[in-house]
Amino acid sequence: MAKTRVAVVFGGRSGEHEISLASARSVLTAIDRDRYDVVPMAITREGRWITGRDSLRLLGGDNREAPEVPPAKSGHLVTMAQSLVLSSAEGEDAVDVVFPVVHGTFGEDGTLQGLLEMAGLPYVGAGVLASALGMDKALMKTVFRAHGLPTPDFVSFRNAEWRRGHDGLIDQIRTEIGYPCFVKPANMGSSVGVSKAHSLDELVAAVELALEYDRKVIVEKAITAREIECSVLGNDDPIASVVGEIVPSNEFYDYQAKYASDETELLIPAPLSAAQVAQVQQMAVKAFKVLDCEGMARVDFFLDRCSSEIYVNEVNTIPGFTAVSMYPKLWAASGLPYPELIDRLISLAIERHEQRKRLKTSVE
Repeated sequence: MAKTRVAVVFGGRSGEHEISLASARSVLTAIDRDRYDVVPMAITREGRWITGRDSLRLLGGDNREAPEVPPAKSGHLVTMAQSLVLSSAEGEDAVDVVFPVVHGTFGEDGTLQGLLEMAGLPYVGAGVLASALGMDKALMKTVFRAHGLPTPDFVSFRNAEWRRGHDGLIDQIRTEIGYPCFVKPANMGSSVGVSKAHSLDELVAAVELALEYDRKVIVEKAITAREIECSVLGNDDPIASVVGEIVPSNEFYDYQAKYASDETELLIPAPLSAAQVAQVQQMAVKAFKVLDCEGMARVDFFLDRCSSEIYVNEVNTIPGFTAVSMYPKLWAASGLPYPELIDRLISLAIERHEQRKRLKTSVE
């Protein structure tokens, strides 16, 4: 039986480039080589696509067994297709499915998904719309509220509004959000560019930092809360994993606490009541559906320590995929080990693609 040819795409132009490399290392290590022929494909920080052994050099791993594939030039889709990056044509070198582990902008935000849709390739994870909504925190939270999902109060604005004079925005933040507050780039993940502001001076500095990563900023009400996470898997009938809790080593779960600290604790399962677990799982599946997600997503929550109210914080459509990341760890605790999780995600990608192929694209 012929193996399924899987292109694992990683790297990218966002601030989460290094996290993507870590995710790719884990996927390439865990994927069943008896079932899949794997084509590693990297996107450099400059946006250049490279394949085969060159791509594994970016990971810093052993590249002796990687197929030698001609590298693609940046900005040339035809060349990319010839280098398998977008090839869906018949033949021994055709790619059957793409497994993107490109976190953040230019990978998780719908841009890569749109490229793969145009190429007619099955791919793991959410489609264009869900990816775009999941990346833009302000629009995502607007959708949550429209569907009755509680989320912390927020204010969002663009760089141009801030530069024209921010006294009005500062007054709005002070009256509607208050201090302390979280300031984030609207389109970024892994806590890159995120700050907690306790005063006016810290707010201004935090906004300036966030604007280095995105032209849109979101300022959220800070809640004294426990950080709860739940993984979701599926297409039309998604299911939720067991629930976990993050106990960060720092004041909040920032980049340092996520990736550089040995003191951050991951509690699986989370010490919650049965009713709280059920509520989180139900809300996770609902958030997944209202954003029109498919394949996978990790849904993050706040559990207010004072009121015990549960808020949806955000949905990550390409969550961290290292062996110690919460998404695969939650599924492992749910009885689905990492290699089998990869199998299931690939199957879901092909299933969705086959469904879409049956849709009409023209009027006869």
